[in-house]
Amino acid sequence: MSLIKSISGIRGTIGGHNGDGLGGVDIVKFTAAYAQHIKNVNGGKAGKIVVGRDARISGPMVSHLVVGTLMAMGFDVINIGLATTPTTELAVVGECADGGIILTASHNPIQWNALKLLDSNGEFLTDEAGKEVIRIAEEGAFVFADVMDLGSEYVNDTWGERHIDMVKALRLVDVDAIEKADFTVAVDAVNSVGGIVIPRLLKALGVKNVIELNCEANGHFAHTPEPIPENLTQIADLMKSGKADVGFVVDPDVDRLAIVMENGEMFVEEYTLVAVADYILSHTPGSTVSNLSSSRALRDVTRRHGCEYNAAAVGEVNVVAKMKETGAVIGGEGNGGVIYPELHYGRDALVGVAIFLTLLAKSGKKVSELKQTYPPYQIAKNKIQLTPDIDVDAILLAVKEKFAGCDITDIDGVKIDFPESWVHLRKSNTEPIIRIYSEAETMEKAEKLAEEIKTVIASL
Repeated sequence: MSLIKSISGIRGTIGGHNGDGLGGVDIVKFTAAYAQHIKNVNGGKAGKIVVGRDARISGPMVSHLVVGTLMAMGFDVINIGLATTPTTELAVVGECADGGIILTASHNPIQWNALKLLDSNGEFLTDEAGKEVIRIAEEGAFVFADVMDLGSEYVNDTWGERHIDMVKALRLVDVDAIEKADFTVAVDAVNSVGGIVIPRLLKALGVKNVIELNCEANGHFAHTPEPIPENLTQIADLMKSGKADVGFVVDPDVDRLAIVMENGEMFVEEYTLVAVADYILSHTPGSTVSNLSSSRALRDVTRRHGCEYNAAAVGEVNVVAKMKETGAVIGGEGNGGVIYPELHYGRDALVGVAIFLTLLAKSGKKVSELKQTYPPYQIAKNKIQLTPDIDVDAILLAVKEKFAGCDITDIDGVKIDFPESWVHLRKSNTEPIIRIYSEAETMEKAEKLAEEIKTVIASL
């Protein structure tokens, strides 16, 4: 059983003894602490909070506890029900709410759930605000409302369609071009909310032929939900049969987008953002941002357009902060997370689908041919499991000292840039591991670089 408190929210496993995971008591405690934080920000006044959830089977239970707790704290709750993370973010702004809570553990397996906490801009809490929520929770420094000041619940299930309409209306989304291309599109939504919204989006974009895989939003994940190659064999086999032009895969809360090529091979998550950015930059020149663990391909494509690339620490809130600082026109993370400020500052797979289909339609290319137009990099993703006796900070400091003669970035762990490759070591925000990401022109070279770093760590 696990409970992880981080910039990514409050995430844990369901069940077990109190304190072992994300149990009922913890759900109430952290929800009340978040509500108290919002009250404190608003001068002691309770307002409105939006609540949305993915389709995982613990969702209804968690939702009841969260909604009830917010009402007990004096807040009116706008319950948008089954909704993607980006839909909930948009709803916070659209409802003029004081914040929002998304009930999703993102790509984590079925036994996990989480409270993702939003501010009044529909964006994730800053590190400072997140730490304040944790402090309030640990000190029990929240005060429930008197009986005459309890909040109410309002159910609004229109936000999925409103989100689709917003994406469809984006100036760089060309519905006519997509419709004329007459694509057949396969979708794997891992039996979560993507199974509701992605097929509807495709039809709104003029796609007549949609092949649905695992699109029943029942929370029984058909495979491990993280949209990485080893988990996507079903849709890969379908694509190999030649039945579709492109395949889209989303995680349970639909903020990550993976693309499968017409030949059954992976477009690779890293290149979702690269392709979308390429199209955006061809129409709207400007800077781009991704996190330190993302592919160099975005930097290369950005420079190809004569624009500036910047890197941010890992975490959506950090990428968003850097995007605002630099005025970036497009950004995101290499895990398939596309952030397009013209709609909102949040990773949004619906935006990714619409922009990619527009690009594909206008290019006249197959997906595999489009992929060949981008710089060829391969990222190896390794990890070291943490144990209590491992001093992560000491390891990272020692690695930094050993490679002191190289180009080092230490705003988030340690990233070492070599002329033709890089390696990034950091402690995960969501799992008890050290992540080791390495990139080179071939997977063999990337894996070799990771093994060399592992050997260095072992020697320490």
